[in-house]
Amino acid sequence: MRLPCDLVHQRESLPENRSPSESKLFEPSPLLLSFSPMRHKLTTLLLILTCASIALAKDKYQHAGPLRLERSGEKWAEKTLHKLTLEEKIGQVFMIWCRASFLNVENPEYLQLREAMQTYHVGSFAMTVHVDGPYLLRSEPFEAADLLNRLQQDSKLPLLFAADFERGVSMRLLGSTVFPHAMAFGAAGIEEYAQTFGRITAEEARAIGIHWNFFPDADVNSNPANPIINTRSFGEDPKQVGDLVAAYIKGAHEGGMLVTVKHFPGHGDTATDSHLGVASVNVDRAHLDSIELPPFRHAIEAGVDSVMVAHVTVPALDSDPNHVATISAAVVSDLLEKQLGFKGLIVTDALDMAGLTHLFQTNIGRAAVEAFKAGNDLLLIPADLGASYSAMLDAARSGEISRERLDHSVLKILKAKASLGLQNARLVDVKAISRLVGKPEHLAFGQQVADAAVTLVRDNGKILPLKRGGTVQSGLPYMTVEETHNRVVAVLFSDDVRTDSGRAFGRELRAHVPDARLLYVDPRIAAGMSGDVLKAADEAQSVVAAVYVVPTAGKVASSPAAGAPGSPPQAAMKNSVSLSDATGELLQQLLDRAAEKTVVVAVGNPYLASDFPAIQNYMCTFSNANVSEVSAIKALFGEIAIRGHLPVTVPHVAQRGAGIERPLQVARKE
Repeated sequence: MRLPCDLVHQRESLPENRSPSESKLFEPSPLLLSFSPMRHKLTTLLLILTCASIALAKDKYQHAGPLRLERSGEKWAEKTLHKLTLEEKIGQVFMIWCRASFLNVENPEYLQLREAMQTYHVGSFAMTVHVDGPYLLRSEPFEAADLLNRLQQDSKLPLLFAADFERGVSMRLLGSTVFPHAMAFGAAGIEEYAQTFGRITAEEARAIGIHWNFFPDADVNSNPANPIINTRSFGEDPKQVGDLVAAYIKGAHEGGMLVTVKHFPGHGDTATDSHLGVASVNVDRAHLDSIELPPFRHAIEAGVDSVMVAHVTVPALDSDPNHVATISAAVVSDLLEKQLGFKGLIVTDALDMAGLTHLFQTNIGRAAVEAFKAGNDLLLIPADLGASYSAMLDAARSGEISRERLDHSVLKILKAKASLGLQNARLVDVKAISRLVGKPEHLAFGQQVADAAVTLVRDNGKILPLKRGGTVQSGLPYMTVEETHNRVVAVLFSDDVRTDSGRAFGRELRAHVPDARLLYVDPRIAAGMSGDVLKAADEAQSVVAAVYVVPTAGKVASSPAAGAPGSPPQAAMKNSVSLSDATGELLQQLLDRAAEKTVVVAVGNPYLASDFPAIQNYMCTFSNANVSEVSAIKALFGEIAIRGHLPVTVPHVAQRGAGIERPLQVARKE
């Protein structure tokens, strides 16, 4: 199909054998014929204007594709830098939250975002979602894109939008492709999966206006008690982690997205959640060089765009106990920039995390200054934007932070924006989202990865695979109910009262065994559920214990109100990847009573079995994503081949690489 402008040059080549209607279409009017020279000029002008308008409409929207910083983009960044005031430069190094949902232009939250741009000149936003009590409320892609477009239009300079899409865009937005946790990719062991994961995530993110993903995670999860990394890591082997990290980077770049490797210099060998306290990496330099740092080196070699620095103390690198890596020049400037040769963007982990804020309780603004002086370029989520901005401005005016140092970081940020082409087109085409997000082939790929990750660690050979059946209503009132003798009870254990885990698992199980009994247990009710659970297990032929334990920043557990014996449980924050006391005790009682006919499915943390040596049948999904729940049911009923292998060692249970393979045993009924 030719554009109108093509017709200016191709008019003489129109086919001579066109139909009468076609001839009439191209027949000029008598009025134009009477002014032939003017007609030609007017026609040419109109067609040129039409072409220009089409080109303008086309260039109005961002075009995702392989990242490339052209010389024109560099010139734009350099020219823009020289035009910025000191106040505007300070604003460019801050990134604050932006909750992706529909906001009226007069909504106070929207006005706060505009104020951040106008008063503090903020140049970047990290997209998140609304929180309703303990629950995260994911948004729709269209409302997210609409908000981001409006913010771009309100900003003097192009904005950079980032997000935590560790499990794909579906972590924050509905309708997008669902992926399992990173450790599932380690269990599947296929690098091409990680590359495709990166590409799909990039394509969907760019479609809604997100340019930068705070992923992949290069942490080597060598500590089974790690409460915040765990399944967010690809595994415990530095080489495998590095290979999967590099593959993800390659795929994300193919899709046109900036990526961040985290949490430098390694958060995998810690036992504290840095959202809630200070984590420490207590290993020597030799351990760092052989275990923690190799994946970061691999990422740098693969061309990673940015590195996120963690709020962890590393005595082998900086002996000052008050110097978490984020504010340590020894870690950021000396190790990352000089020794590892990283030249890209360096971003802090969120500055509002307790792992850092406890050091600056009397002067929270200084956290930003110290992090910047250590070598970070972009300051993520300051605990107090006003105080942090003022502190940075004062430091720049006093010379504590030199203008050259500030310009160095701002230029990096502007070049990152130029590599995305944001100086030419800031907006996304909202109408295109329905074509680009949640493609059927992408959804199928997410399920494929989850299927490939399922790992069978223990099998006593007595209950797997489970058999379909149950009480089936015929649908006709005069026919009897068909009874089978395959009675299944599923007990769904959760370590967090704010989740609704288990919906997909229960739905899929009921599709296979309509009369299966489902019992949900969380820390609030575990103690009172013992009788029901054990009675149901006694009556069942087979028991499925699905245990939902995943790394989450500050989980909500349950504990009696202090000083109020017998009072209802109260919500409390905890920092663990094990079952709470009451929930764990109930699982142990179940195993003591019926271990032989019980299969435990770790829908998340694979280390669970270390706490329950009586487990005879043990399966891992490495994620609580709904695709992983579906995969678990398919594996339990023999509807997929089981080929996953542990990417980590489960103490006292199995070594890394273990996995009992099982062939496809029955065809799945859709």
